[in-house]
Amino acid sequence: MVKVYSYVLDTLADWELGYVTSELNSGRFFKEGDQRLSLRMVSYSKETIHTMGGIAIEPNYLIENIEVSETTVLLLPGAETWSDPKHGAIIEKAKELLQIGGTVCAICGATAALANAGILNDRPHTSNGLGFLEMVSHGYSGQEFYIESPSVVDNNLITASSTGALLWTKQIIEHLGVFQSSTLEFWYDYFSTGDPKYYFALMETLPVNHEN
Repeated sequence: MVKVYSYVLDTLADWELGYVTSELNSGRFFKEGDQRLSLRMVSYSKETIHTMGGIAIEPNYLIENIEVSETTVLLLPGAETWSDPKHGAIIEKAKELLQIGGTVCAICGATAALANAGILNDRPHTSNGLGFLEMVSHGYSGQEFYIESPSVVDNNLITASSTGALLWTKQIIEHLGVFQSSTLEFWYDYFSTGDPKYYFALMETLPVNHEN
């Protein structure tokens, strides 16, 4: 089973994880026969964290519990507290996962943490702007690999800006292969445009006995 770990930390940007955790946890649009994923909240301790929106989350896994394998997916959300040294352990875990073929998905402030660790120096990526990374990540020298896009896929690394949560989610789902391609396209079209025709097109891609 694919294990998806979502790192949680104080001031976590709620909206950046909303689409991806909802779809991966519910499995409501998964293609027929696809098993639901194991989604786990992980942190540096099991103390309750509070998101930017004031939601309290109790992590159920510690960083050392993360299974390092090719099928592991690590979600790193934005937050205003990434500069705290206690988050260094999860960045080291991200390095391990990338090296062995696991998947790391970082958005907003989490991309700055990866950049500061030198992870983005030699592979395509994006963030909240090149100037943002240069300002907050002293270990960053990957300017030639920076791409101006809401979200960028480079094999097993998926990075996004603070405004790229929807495209980031689409790319993560596509990487995991849990939606039919037509389902994913209509899902993205509906949530990016709000046009109801895409909602009905989305529903038509699902099995007849599908329960939403």
